[in-house]
Amino acid sequence: MEFHLDRNSSIPLGAQLRGMIEYAITFGALKPGEQLPSVREMADLLGVAPMTVAQVYRELKAAELVYSKPGAGTFIADASSLLGSSSQNLDELHRHLDALINCGMLMGFSASDLGALVSNRFSERQRQLKKKTVFLIGNFIDAARDYAQCISETLGEIAQVEATTITELKNDELLRQRVGDADLLLTFAHRRREVSVLVPGLPLLNISFIPSETTRRSLASLEPLTRTLVVSIFPEFTSLMTHGVERFAPHVTQIIVVHRDDPQLSELIKETDALVYATGAQDLTSQLSEGQQSFEYRHVPDAGEIQRVVVPLLQQGILQASNTGDRNENQ
Repeated sequence: MEFHLDRNSSIPLGAQLRGMIEYAITFGALKPGEQLPSVREMADLLGVAPMTVAQVYRELKAAELVYSKPGAGTFIADASSLLGSSSQNLDELHRHLDALINCGMLMGFSASDLGALVSNRFSERQRQLKKKTVFLIGNFIDAARDYAQCISETLGEIAQVEATTITELKNDELLRQRVGDADLLLTFAHRRREVSVLVPGLPLLNISFIPSETTRRSLASLEPLTRTLVVSIFPEFTSLMTHGVERFAPHVTQIIVVHRDDPQLSELIKETDALVYATGAQDLTSQLSEGQQSFEYRHVPDAGEIQRVVVPLLQQGILQASNTGDRNENQ
């Protein structure tokens, strides 16, 4: 991705760079395993002091968003690293599967018979075990509830998913206590530090988000000559919205992307044909006149990542609970 800093902004350059990387991780512009420029390369690229870049990289590493390989560089972390020794767990599972297959073959079962048996037994065990509790901690409660619903649909019977916001956590001690009893917390990469301070000691994952299907369709349906105004609510998100709009509406030639606090925003809204606004800026639609269209640039949790990372993590917890229950029954 391209890195740009706004030297006219009141936000310190280091904070801009950190926020840009955090947002890029959250919204898929930087993928797990992707290498960041070296400290020297990033400093030369942005025209900042190397110590500024080094400090940002240290903060990102402390937040478990990046990791370093001695002599190789700095890389985007994969949330699945929190799953622990997955290869060791997989080896153990293979041993149990081998024992099941050997037993089934001796009893004359076919592969399809064993598959159906395992599937049915798995569903039954899920019903028997207590659901895990997951909290999605977002920026705006309505959007957070929508995100939680999407995650819940992906997780199915594994867990119940609730939603809250950073602001609610800060202001409600009883809520913090309830969230503190959860099995897993999910949030944005750029909110990870705040959440870890408010609710310390719990498993915490930052998950990726992708533009919703509705957003992609709306962008693709814009006419080529549509004067399109895109409004970001967070400064660090502006460049990523630009990238997203250009990706899904490459045919549109008149696109202006601004931040919510831009002093010319009201005038720009008057002159636009289509307003594309970030989640949380829906009040801007009240300034539109008849004939102007608008839609939200809405993201949804990446269901593929939920399946790849969150499901195994929760299932490991279920397996541990199951083993504990079996031991208690045998005592």
